[in-house]
Amino acid sequence: MTFKPLFDGKTLAGWKAVPRVYGNAYPGGPDVAEMLLRLGVEPPVEPEKHPAVWSVEDGVVIGRQGTPGYGGYLLSEQAYGDFELVIEARPDWPADTGIMLRRRPDSWEGFQVLVDHRQSGSIGGFFGNGLASFHAVPFALDAVVDQAGAPIGLREDDPATSQEPVTPDKQRLLSYAADVDDFLKVWRWGDWNELRVRCVGGALPTITTWVNGLKIAELDTATIDSPDYDPAAVAELLGARGHLALEVHDNDAHFGESRWGRGAACRWRNAQIEEL
Repeated sequence: MTFKPLFDGKTLAGWKAVPRVYGNAYPGGPDVAEMLLRLGVEPPVEPEKHPAVWSVEDGVVIGRQGTPGYGGYLLSEQAYGDFELVIEARPDWPADTGIMLRRRPDSWEGFQVLVDHRQSGSIGGFFGNGLASFHAVPFALDAVVDQAGAPIGLREDDPATSQEPVTPDKQRLLSYAADVDDFLKVWRWGDWNELRVRCVGGALPTITTWVNGLKIAELDTATIDSPDYDPAAVAELLGARGHLALEVHDNDAHFGESRWGRGAACRWRNAQIEEL
C-alpha cells in the first residue's frame, strides 16, 4: 500500500480554514439556520466572522475555537475519490470533532466520521451534514470522573441521563456496529488514538471505521433509510470525489460548553491517505 502524508508537519499547506456555516438541511431542503429559528433556537450569528483557529505545533495540527462558541473546518484543497485514510487524534474533553468525507468545497454538505469526545458523543459513527442529518452510531460515551469531578476515562453513556440517546433507529442504519465494551478496551484516554477510515464506492460509498485496529462501524450510504435522505439526490450533489475536512464544532443552546469546552482543542498527527 502506498500512503501519502496529508500535512508537511510544519505548515497548513494544502489546506484552508473555512467557517462553520450552515446550508440546506438536505438537498433541496430548507435552510438549517431558518429551521433553528422556527424551533426557537438561535443559530450562530455571523459565524464567518468568528473562524476556528488552526495551527501546527511540533508537527501536530491543532484546532481550537477562535471565539468561544464558534467552530469551523480545516478543508483539504485536494478532492479525493475512493481512499483509505489513517490519522491519529488526541481530543480534549469535551471536544466535539470529526472528519468529513466527500465534503463540498463551498458548502457544508458531506459525510462525517464522528469523533465526538464529549458526553453522549460517539467515536467512529457517522453523521450526514446537509444530508438530512442522519445519525448512524453504534454506541454513545460519557466520562468517568474522579472524586473531584475531573474526567479520567471513558464509559458507556447512561440512557437515563443522556443528552443525545442512542436509539435502535440510529444503530440499525449501520451494517456493522462494534460493542461498546470492546471499544473501551482499546481507547487510550489522554493519549493518541489511531483512526482508520475506508471510503469506497463512488458517489454513494460504503464507509468503514477502525479505532486502534478495532473495527467500529460500517455504513452503506446507498441504503440509508432515514427521513428526507434521498440517495439519488445525495449522489448528484456530492459526486464521486470530494474534500476532506477536520472539524471544530460550535456550541449551541442544547449542549452549551458540554459540546466544546472553553479552551479545548483537538490535535491531529500522522495523517496519511492512499487513493484506491
